[in-house]
Amino acid sequence: MTKKLLIALAALSLAAFALAACGDDDSTTADTAAETSTSEDTGSSGGGETVAVEAAEDGSFAFTETDLSAAAGAATIEFDNPSTTPHNVYVESDSGDVVAETDTITESTTTASADLEPGTYTYYCDIPGHREGGMEGTLTVK
Repeated sequence: MTKKLLIALAALSLAAFALAACGDDDSTTADTAAETSTSEDTGSSGGGETVAVEAAEDGSFAFTETDLSAAAGAATIEFDNPSTTPHNVYVESDSGDVVAETDTITESTTTASADLEPGTYTYYCDIPGHREGGMEGTLTVK
């Protein structure tokens, strides 16, 4: 009975290790996003607005800017989190619908896509306690 239990525990441990090794690797996303323009407007005629959002470098529950603007249409939300504190960005319409969300990251950059209609949106960090701690801003789309 003990031998079967040890074999089962060893198999379970190996399975857990294999799953952890197959986890999400943000390095590709970070490398790709780092090459993306961080300007607010890419200047292309077919949309393609880039909205840059950055978390505070000190890891506090804050974005570096709390008021952003963008043109209506296709947009890329580019999120830079230079701190070791995990953060993400969710963009919510005035009706409460989430229209874009990034991965949760630390010390890297990630992106999300959105089709923005004119209006006012709220962007925030969705990690429990972060939005309540002040990690929230307004995105105005014209």
